[in-house]
Amino acid sequence: MKNIVILGSTGSIGTQALDSINESKDRFRVLGLSCNSGVETLINQVELYNPKFVTVYDIKKYSALKRALAHTNVKVLSGMSGLIEMVTDSEVDIVLTSVVGNIGLIPTLEAIKAGKTIALANKETLVTSGSLIMPLARQMNVPILPVDSEHSAIFQSLQGESQAKIKRILLTASGGAFRNFDKETIKNKKAVEALKHPNWSMGKKITIDSATLMNKGLELIEAHWLFDVPPSQIEVVVHPESIIHSMVEFKDHSIIAQMGVADMRVPIIYALDYPERHENSVESLDFSKLKSLSFGQPDLDRFPCLEIAINACQVGGTVPTVMNAANEVLVAAYLNDKIGFYDISEIIQESIQNFETILSPSLEDILAVDHETRLWVEDRIRHRK
Repeated sequence: MKNIVILGSTGSIGTQALDSINESKDRFRVLGLSCNSGVETLINQVELYNPKFVTVYDIKKYSALKRALAHTNVKVLSGMSGLIEMVTDSEVDIVLTSVVGNIGLIPTLEAIKAGKTIALANKETLVTSGSLIMPLARQMNVPILPVDSEHSAIFQSLQGESQAKIKRILLTASGGAFRNFDKETIKNKKAVEALKHPNWSMGKKITIDSATLMNKGLELIEAHWLFDVPPSQIEVVVHPESIIHSMVEFKDHSIIAQMGVADMRVPIIYALDYPERHENSVESLDFSKLKSLSFGQPDLDRFPCLEIAINACQVGGTVPTVMNAANEVLVAAYLNDKIGFYDISEIIQESIQNFETILSPSLEDILAVDHETRLWVEDRIRHRK
């Protein structure tokens, strides 16, 4: 029996993780759950899973949550201190971090210090702080198990293989909602259209990132840290069918790929069950129904966010932090129809140029740069022409 804390239990990854856990009650116990502000969903989850404690990150929602759960024995926490208390509890075995954005950074660091296995679905943690996270994980002998479908595919393809033998990582991308449109058409596309992802069911932020290809840029940086591979050996391949979730080419030119239906429950339960595999209710891939599998190169002119992320990975330091913070603010503005599609990439580039790069940042540097970038971008949105 593994005791699990889920950070971001009310989001897309969190709810799918709970669905998978519900099928495997003999193997998992839900010890802690958290949300940003969606306490209604969290209350329903408490009724179903009876965790030891819950946390609402938005401290303004704490009183309402406390009252709603007064009839239970659940310990109700709030804010960053609540997240840290949950992930460092002595009973916890695995922390699934699926919060959106840089909120997941400090709880992940504290969980690693406490020796907890990390099931990582929060890209931003490694994007902004891979230079802190990975050395600490090695020092504490803590596994970082990837939950993103692409990184899970790479991780699975490497089982029994030596990372030293990697020639390149082939990171597949669906291409997002706008992959078949020209630049002039994309320019006028609203967020409501970007949210119509052709293959995957995901949260709003990650779906917009998929449309801009920033999601693939974030994944490239994450793969760089997870698998200790330079960005020059990571190639993005557009694969619209989303059947091959990523591939690894070795020095003998053999390529190993992980394939399956586009269902996030597969990488989620793989991370939670690792190193074992168990039956689940996910649909099997029916090869007789596959007409074709197609592949192509990403168009960096139509989707400049990917090139920005590649360059940020090559430079390193605080550049990925600036990029990530700017992107989070800009995606939120795009979702609220305050900016256009290409304003996202343009203002991200402006923000990178605005801040001096710290090549070996401390945690304090990263948090400060993240905060300053958000303020700068919010001001830029308010005063843009």
